[in-house]
Amino acid sequence: MKKLSKLTSILMAGAMLLSLAACGGNPTGGESGTSPSPAPSQSAAEPSNSAAPANTPDAAASYTVGICQLVQHEALDAATKGFIDAINEALPGQVTFDEQNASNDIPMCSTIINQFVASNVNLILANATPALQAATAATVDIPILGTSVTEYGVAMGIKDFTGTVGGNVSGTSDLAPLADQAAMVQEWFPDARNVGLIYCSAEPNSQYQVDVVKTELEALGYTATLYSFSDSNDLAAVTESAVAASDVIYVPTDNTVAANTGIIDNICRPAKIPVICGEEGIARGCGVATLSISYYDLGQTTGKMAVKILTGESDVSTMPVEYAPNFTPKYNAEICADLGLTPPEGYEAIG
Repeated sequence: MKKLSKLTSILMAGAMLLSLAACGGNPTGGESGTSPSPAPSQSAAEPSNSAAPANTPDAAASYTVGICQLVQHEALDAATKGFIDAINEALPGQVTFDEQNASNDIPMCSTIINQFVASNVNLILANATPALQAATAATVDIPILGTSVTEYGVAMGIKDFTGTVGGNVSGTSDLAPLADQAAMVQEWFPDARNVGLIYCSAEPNSQYQVDVVKTELEALGYTATLYSFSDSNDLAAVTESAVAASDVIYVPTDNTVAANTGIIDNICRPAKIPVICGEEGIARGCGVATLSISYYDLGQTTGKMAVKILTGESDVSTMPVEYAPNFTPKYNAEICADLGLTPPEGYEAIG
């Protein structure tokens, strides 16, 4: 019995050792009876192959903008500068400008624009009406913005223009209230009778302006006569004819006049014939007064439109033409002094 009891004790002790070994053999180190935690899946452990979208997707993009300016003069120069400054502020270092001047050679505008199209620029700035007309004739694909364009309906032959050109064209207008310009003639020269309107017949928007102003002047009781010239070569002769028959001269925002104000001034000032002008740059050169806009600000507005187009924020086809918001009556102190004129209240001297 003692041997049997001793054997039983040995067997029980062995069973206990085996039981303890089984309890301590959890390969995951977990507690007994607890299932091991599953290993993370590969997709959860590894980073995703798809990159997160950048906050500024166009930050590294580069663009080329072609600029066709009809002629070099104060107003157009300011518009181009404002345009470039606005773009460089919004897209610093990202835009290359191909800036070209047609030197008032209208066919040259087409040559310049065709070069832009061949280079596949991202956007075209057409500074002045003939540049806009050349651009729209050259491409229906590249976005075009006009600036220093008086009336887009006239420039592009759009009947009943409602403010949005559509297609690949939009821009800004330098149209000042023409009725107010006619009223300036009456404000300054209520006793005058004959007003001569000098303009370039090659510029459709000049024709538009003088037609409207002529109607407004006639409604105010003046006799208004149109004097057109085809280019700068006959400007002097036409100005002499107008001065001989007029008490006052009116010139619109005309690019050929703007580039040749000295011709008009050299004829009008000695004859003591005052000139009312459509914009400040012309008034600075030959006029007594104008209803002025800032062409630099106009260019800035155009540049901001360009940024929206380049970055995809806006579609040029749906962008309405924008207009100068503010007009300031200004006078030329030097010419007024020479002609013995005192400006009415509310006019600022041209700086």
